[in-house]
Amino acid sequence: MSFTLEPRAELRDVTLRDGLQLTGKMLSTERKVETVRELLRLGVPSIELGSMARADLVPTMANTLEVVQALTAEELQKCWIWVATPGHVAKAAAAGARNFQYCLSASDSHNQANIGRSTDASLAALPEAVAHARAVNGQIQLCIATSFTCPFEGIVPEERVLAIANDPRAEGTCDVVICDTLGQAVPAQVASLISRVRDESPARRIVYHGHDTWGLGVANTLAAIAAGATLVDGALGGLGGCPFAPGASGNTSTEDILFATRPEGLTPDTFAGLVDLSEKLLAELGEPNRSKSAQGARSKAEAFEWVIASDREPVCDRGL
Repeated sequence: MSFTLEPRAELRDVTLRDGLQLTGKMLSTERKVETVRELLRLGVPSIELGSMARADLVPTMANTLEVVQALTAEELQKCWIWVATPGHVAKAAAAGARNFQYCLSASDSHNQANIGRSTDASLAALPEAVAHARAVNGQIQLCIATSFTCPFEGIVPEERVLAIANDPRAEGTCDVVICDTLGQAVPAQVASLISRVRDESPARRIVYHGHDTWGLGVANTLAAIAAGATLVDGALGGLGGCPFAPGASGNTSTEDILFATRPEGLTPDTFAGLVDLSEKLLAELGEPNRSKSAQGARSKAEAFEWVIASDREPVCDRGL
């Protein structure tokens, strides 16, 4: 019997960007490239591979362009890179990137802390960023951080997010990414905002990026999918968080999202491969595994097909 969630949504794994932002250890270019390729091999359809953030502020992103240069054009078609300025897009494009996530915050205070300028200044620069992406036949997302709450200002009104989503300076963006940066939203709140963005802003793919700070990461992701999001973000083992947002903790776990949504192509064997990849990476980083599904997969209830039996060899059957 199939338990694939309807409506369906794809997963984007953000381990190598948002997942690594709060870690104290750097991953080598080779290890990042290996991780990208292993995720693709296991069928993960979309990956955020890094950020153009300043290396002195986010040291774990220092080798992002080297990772881009090490990947093939075919691999890069499935990879996204975080950018915040037109210059970021130009530099990443020159290295070979073609998919860009242009991020700004709904709240001015967080935009100032995260990017060093007002939200309006970020919006004013967006058309130039779109032009750089188009010049290389690339695509660019409008990513709205602190769409629900801000660590400095509190609750963010839905009208503020809609105003940004509807701003004419965002014309040419392919997607709109709605971010629960602090993981403080609840499912009804997520459903309300996603529904309004779907109904009241230009037709684009809606992406949901959530965190599990208050234990509602998967519930909020499912609410977003039901309301119209067709791409959702997760990180292996629930790794990550924003270094410029006090109170933010790990992303919603990739394993938990996949176990809950059961996309076509996810099998117990591919799931076991993801759990194995996650455990090795987290051990290397010295980080805890926050994924409940990964913990369940290592239980002794081996009559359940999703539990990883001691004699099971993880394999890749087909894409998710």
